[in-house]
Amino acid sequence: MILFECEKVLLQNAINLTGRAVSPKSSIPALEGLLLQAETGITLSGYNMNTGIRSSVPANVQERGRVVLSARLFGDIVRRMPDDMIRVTVNDNLLVRLTCRDADFEISGLDAADFPELPNVEEESSLTIRQNLFRDMIDQTVFSVSTNEARPVHTGALFETDAEKLTIVAVDGFRLALRRDELLSAAGNAMSFIVPGSALNEVKNICADTDEPAAITVGKRHILFEIGETELICRRLEGEFLNYRTAIPRDNPTRVNVECRDLLNSLDRVSVVISEKLKAPVRCRFERDRVFLSARTGSGEARDVCPIAGDGGNLEIGFNNRYLIDALRHAPADTVEIQLNTGVSPAIIVPADGQDQFLYMVLPVRLKA
Repeated sequence: MILFECEKVLLQNAINLTGRAVSPKSSIPALEGLLLQAETGITLSGYNMNTGIRSSVPANVQERGRVVLSARLFGDIVRRMPDDMIRVTVNDNLLVRLTCRDADFEISGLDAADFPELPNVEEESSLTIRQNLFRDMIDQTVFSVSTNEARPVHTGALFETDAEKLTIVAVDGFRLALRRDELLSAAGNAMSFIVPGSALNEVKNICADTDEPAAITVGKRHILFEIGETELICRRLEGEFLNYRTAIPRDNPTRVNVECRDLLNSLDRVSVVISEKLKAPVRCRFERDRVFLSARTGSGEARDVCPIAGDGGNLEIGFNNRYLIDALRHAPADTVEIQLNTGVSPAIIVPADGQDQFLYMVLPVRLKA
């Protein structure tokens, strides 16, 4: 028997969070559901055997117990309930009744014993970082995580830690994103580990716009993220990550500064003629204090000029428009320095003030004469 009452908005938020880790289809029926545990409060858990999310909410619990509920059906019912206290009862036959004012639902539950236990993370190292900063660091790198399963290790982001800083690196074969910033604390030796990109997207959604800490515990096979009342557990990715330090060219004689907004606007204009069916690079010619941009497809031709600071030496180089736009859009600065060497060498985007907080590398597209 289970009996409790809980605020609708709290219950719905917990369902939305944990439901993101539920398997849409599974040979284990319980994995298509959420594990509900009623103790001093309510804990909901979703698990797809790769990533697990567990979230706790306060509730008035009168009878304790555990049951598995269909994530889709449970979520749909709670979302449609009035904004008030929801009363949940579960009898010994796992018949679940949800009531709120005049709304009344009955659904079948599953035995909690069929729900696999989330992994236990034995601590090797741990660190804490502000939630809002961590969310931004993930957002500013995860777009470069590879989606190519041929190199599974690159479908995650590399985390490197020391006593003071966290560095996150993502690569997909065409571009690289690096973000570095201060930790609140770190326990254990400096180390590196790889977090799946899918898990990082969920962590980003869980982090709030607050200075409160997010705790990361690293085990031998799994990683635990503790953010407020929510925990996310995921597998570590194993394999040899790209040696990004040697991949980033350092000898770039051509260096110009540009306002991100100005260059993004110019790229947006010349990209009008580019589409999924009609692909073409954006041709950039860097001159003194300006860069000429152009693109030509079967739809037509577009040209624009963007102001820069510095001399580009008439260097001509082509880029995939989306990759260059992504880097500029996610760069946490209004002004950046673009470093170039030749028309076939990668472009490096770094802070214009000389700091090392971020770096983006975009490989060029070979231009036809």
